[in-house]
Amino acid sequence: MVIIMNEEIKKIKNEHFDQVFQLMKSSFPVDEYRTYEEQKELLNNSAYSIYARYDAVDSITSFIALWEFDEFIFIEHFAVDEGSRNTGLGTKMLNEIIERFDKRICLEVEPPEGELSRRRIDFYKRNKFFLSEYPYTQPAMSEGKKAIPLFIMTTNGEVDEETFEQIRSTLYTEVYKCDTSFEKALNKAGINSKKVKEML
Repeated sequence: MVIIMNEEIKKIKNEHFDQVFQLMKSSFPVDEYRTYEEQKELLNNSAYSIYARYDAVDSITSFIALWEFDEFIFIEHFAVDEGSRNTGLGTKMLNEIIERFDKRICLEVEPPEGELSRRRIDFYKRNKFFLSEYPYTQPAMSEGKKAIPLFIMTTNGEVDEETFEQIRSTLYTEVYKCDTSFEKALNKAGINSKKVKEML
């Protein structure tokens, strides 16, 4: 049986959240997403949206969860189901989001320490993103989860340190609801800032 893909991406309905969360769990390390209840509660936040593409039987094949702020869009999660990977679907969906919002797009990536993480960074570079040179830590997503060293990538060219700090401050206060101090976030995570900088 051939399943026809729905070409339109659209905001998910609440009843489709479980599909999104299952794909989120299968696509991200446990420290990179919230609990089910916390993640679903975000749907009540006007700044937070989940866009998805569905197949002909209304199953989600990919999704992008994002935050819209005055100055930029933050892609918090982006995933494509296993059966739809390496088909160009991810590139198409990402570019549709870039075109839909007339703002800088930001997202987090793992340090380029292994082949898979380097491939992800290369994927985003091919799709108009630039890797920031400034060290960054993702605060703990939920109680009992770990803060982790990541890097920020952005569209609309490379960012200077002032712009990066504005982005980081917004993420810390609006997304992660935590202290805006980078060093405090590192210390809480038990991460050495010099080691983070050496990852580039």
